[in-house]
Amino acid sequence: MTDQAENSEQQPFPKIDTSVPHSARIWNYWLGGKDNYEVDRVAGDAFREIFPGIETGARAARYFLARAVRHLAAEEGIRQFLDIGTGLPNVDNTHQIAQRVAPESRIVYVDNDPLVLAHARALLTSTPEGVTNYVDADLREPGTIIREAGKTLDFDKPVALMLMGILGHIEDHDEARSIVRELVDALPSGSYLVQYDSTDTSEDYVRAIQQYNDGGSIPYILRSPEQIARYFDGLELLEPGVTSCSRWRPDAEALGLPAEVHQYGGVARKN
Repeated sequence: MTDQAENSEQQPFPKIDTSVPHSARIWNYWLGGKDNYEVDRVAGDAFREIFPGIETGARAARYFLARAVRHLAAEEGIRQFLDIGTGLPNVDNTHQIAQRVAPESRIVYVDNDPLVLAHARALLTSTPEGVTNYVDADLREPGTIIREAGKTLDFDKPVALMLMGILGHIEDHDEARSIVRELVDALPSGSYLVQYDSTDTSEDYVRAIQQYNDGGSIPYILRSPEQIARYFDGLELLEPGVTSCSRWRPDAEALGLPAEVHQYGGVARKN
């Protein structure tokens, strides 16, 4: 466990707002987790009534994360991961997957939600050979993220930048693309971008998201697969490119998932 995690008991946590549903907690609920509140479960159930496929999409996105991390660690030799928009800890988090392949892997998680912060400090441990750390920062502050992550990661060596289901919280697409470019520009050649977000490819999904956004939560913007593909501009996409998360190099873990879900993502290399 990192020093930051060990010292967490001495640090006060910001107040957690349980009066408004939060996307990380709702996602946790859909994945079968217990780190959520009644307000999140009510919102999650209301969402599912309009769009019953949301839990399938959540699982597909989670399995995509696992396959991408395993591929980068086992096949591409990546030993450093910068996971921004961590969400609540679940089964097989980025550090567990990477360190299972390569125990010396170094992982930095970034989020700015108080509940995520509390759980990350308590649960995100590391192998003795590797390092796991947590940065409390906002996605809109890429300079801060890179500076703080640089205390754990060596930016002279390849890094896998992971932006999993988080860019939809940036309402302006051009701003989201600019944030991605600034983060990627800070990485050396041989680094990778792993990214997915939810798409506007289902009318029911669009209606469910609109209801969620109208409820006062931090808005999430659905985008087209073509818009998601723009995040990879200037990078070399690995096959099969930007696609439904369940189509990205499926393995036995993805059995039972439909070929098409409304979460699209990809993995690309910076040359």
